[in-house]
Amino acid sequence: MDTIFLINTVKQTDFEMHKIEELVAGYSDLMWGMPLLVLLLGGGLFFFIYSSFLPLKAFKHAIDVLRGAYDDPEAEGQISHFGALASSMAATVGMGNISGVALAIMAGGPGALFWMWVSALLGMGTKFFTCTLSVMYRKVHKDGKLEGGPMYIITQGLGEKWKPLAGLFAVAGLIGTLPMFESNQVTQVVREMVLEPNGIATENPVVLKLILGIGVAILVGVVIFGGLQRIVTVAERMVPAMVVLYMLCVGYIILVDFDQVPASFALIFSDAFSGNAVLGGALGSIIVIGAKRAAFSNEAGIGTAPMMHGDAKNHEPVQEGLVAMLGPAIDTILVCTLTALAIIITGVWKGSDAQGVTLTAQAFESAMPTVGTYLLVLCVAIFSFTTLFTFSHYGSKCWGFLFGEETKHWYNYIYIATIILGSVFTVDVVINLIDGCYATMAVPTMLSTLLLAPRVRKATKHYLSRLKSGEIKRFDQQEKKKEVMA
Repeated sequence: MDTIFLINTVKQTDFEMHKIEELVAGYSDLMWGMPLLVLLLGGGLFFFIYSSFLPLKAFKHAIDVLRGAYDDPEAEGQISHFGALASSMAATVGMGNISGVALAIMAGGPGALFWMWVSALLGMGTKFFTCTLSVMYRKVHKDGKLEGGPMYIITQGLGEKWKPLAGLFAVAGLIGTLPMFESNQVTQVVREMVLEPNGIATENPVVLKLILGIGVAILVGVVIFGGLQRIVTVAERMVPAMVVLYMLCVGYIILVDFDQVPASFALIFSDAFSGNAVLGGALGSIIVIGAKRAAFSNEAGIGTAPMMHGDAKNHEPVQEGLVAMLGPAIDTILVCTLTALAIIITGVWKGSDAQGVTLTAQAFESAMPTVGTYLLVLCVAIFSFTTLFTFSHYGSKCWGFLFGEETKHWYNYIYIATIILGSVFTVDVVINLIDGCYATMAVPTMLSTLLLAPRVRKATKHYLSRLKSGEIKRFDQQEKKKEVMA
């Protein structure tokens, strides 16, 4: 009797999980329809043109601002330009670059990367506008601390009557920035690439996933309970190192088969318009896949980056927008391209049924037998943990907006719990849930930015005229002048 009851319970659980998977997949498909695609890509194109192609023309100036040439030590805020970019990129240069690219290629073919490039280029314009607004409209808390993000852009830029739109963003942000995808993928790669091949496993894979998830949760907890400053400090040290390490690894793979590089790029361009995607061969499907994975990779238009850049020490909003726009260039156009080339050059994507990070691991193993797997595991660990650290800050901001600044610390406990849950869920459920919430976050972010775009344009013209006239001076030159006079 007990056995029959147990069997029926398992069947019922499987049925319910299947229904949940279907509901979540339906939600993701609904949100990532043509209207959102037009909003993200069309909005990005509008921002790019409306700014008079500023992301291209002001690229060098943006780098100067990033490296602190225009820093004002007396500016209000909590973190530096570099700290803001490093922390926002800690969230974007993560599993979206390793696993997300693999998912895009398996779902849409190599041509999906081309549409990721397009989305990233347009995303530079979007990030400039959203992150400029994040400094223009900041919330001043009772303790004098400044805080930015789409919630405050909406309520302070558009007015309190728009607060329901800000609430929509915050609710979707609570779920969209949960760490389930990262914890799922990092436990997957450690289990499949390290433990199981070395005979370290249990008869019940769920138990092993649970143990790994608890370990990840403990390590993340040590950082996030230290607050924003500890998160930023860790990001400033780890992000440059992780990008360099990953570039060296993939650079080796590319050099080994360098003669395949031209053919790989030719395949990316031809497949982008040929309609030979795995998903039914429809060009629209390839574009949607590229846009989704680009959004997951660089988050342009989603609204997470403004939450970090809004905390920067800066009284020149345009400068923060310029720094922020560098993110998609580094994240998607550079790092995602490296991952795609590794997968395409090695040919592991052909006929493979691997999911996400496993496909990238196969590419590393193919080019660098034995050592390749462990190098990718190291990259995955660094990428995942930096994302896990930063996402907690985003989620706590959304929580604070909804339930009060004084309750933000409670969110970290929920965040840690979902790390463990994500480690045992299937990747399909996790990626569809996050994708759906990202799409939901994009709606209030893009709508508010489009409505406030004229104010950004006016501020940009004013900033550039002051910069040209010499009114805005380089801080590093001022310091040198003081040293000479002394």
